[in-house]
Amino acid sequence: MALAAAPLLRLSISPPSPPPPAATASFLACTSRISMSPPSSVRLRHEGRHQGLAAAATASPATSSSPAADTERRKHELLRAVQETGRGSTAKPDQRAAIEEAIVCVEELGAGEGSPLDLAALDGTWRLCYTSASDVLVLFEAAERLPLLQVGQIYQKFECKDRSDGGVVRNVVRWSIESLLEEQDGATLMVSAKFAVLSKHNIFLQFEEVAVQNIKISEQLQGLIAPAILPRSFLSLQILQFIKTFRAQVPVNGPERRSPGGLYYLSYLDRDMLLGRSVSGGGVFIFTRAQPLL
Repeated sequence: MALAAAPLLRLSISPPSPPPPAATASFLACTSRISMSPPSSVRLRHEGRHQGLAAAATASPATSSSPAADTERRKHELLRAVQETGRGSTAKPDQRAAIEEAIVCVEELGAGEGSPLDLAALDGTWRLCYTSASDVLVLFEAAERLPLLQVGQIYQKFECKDRSDGGVVRNVVRWSIESLLEEQDGATLMVSAKFAVLSKHNIFLQFEEVAVQNIKISEQLQGLIAPAILPRSFLSLQILQFIKTFRAQVPVNGPERRSPGGLYYLSYLDRDMLLGRSVSGGGVFIFTRAQPLL
């Protein structure tokens, strides 16, 4: 066969030459020095490195985040949880459960005994971001059933800056009727109440009045009442002025009748977030700080 006929190569392999005696002595001297204990400077650097690693390993993660950062993180997670829920009207059971857990995490920051309710911090306008209260959700449900009805922003306005025992709170609902009023802000429903401070977290509401005001009619309706292409008569101008300044108010508290009160639990309050729970009617409320209402 061709492979069998192929000649075999003969390689000459010779053993390696031993190192010279001087090189062997130098190598042995070097290894003997390495096997000895390291100098003190090397030991110090070595021990310091291990001590630094041990300190970094035992450092607590909590020390890297301040209490202020933890507060902002919890608030951010809560606001993120209520997104895409239509202020609570479209929230599913699993979403409501997750939101409730996030609310409790924020409420823990303001729990415990301490100074009384800070009315100076409470004073101002707060915009509703989420609620599970049935008396507010019914407004959203009505807007779904009535296509022409629009529910805009909902606010809670506290007037108690220079008070220590209570003040006034106004629930403000912006709403509209399509083609008749301006979108989302065509009229204002306002429910006013006095409140008294009972404890650090509890206030008692006594409702006083329900009013409809700040009516802003649409351009189409203004054109029907007083066409722009025709000279506007004194009567048409009076009608427009009457609508703009119209205010219908219904007292709900007086000498002959007294409105039922309500206990409101303010579970958390800081410069830009307010959490509340309606003790009598049930439901939670999440508010964020808003610009003052005109």
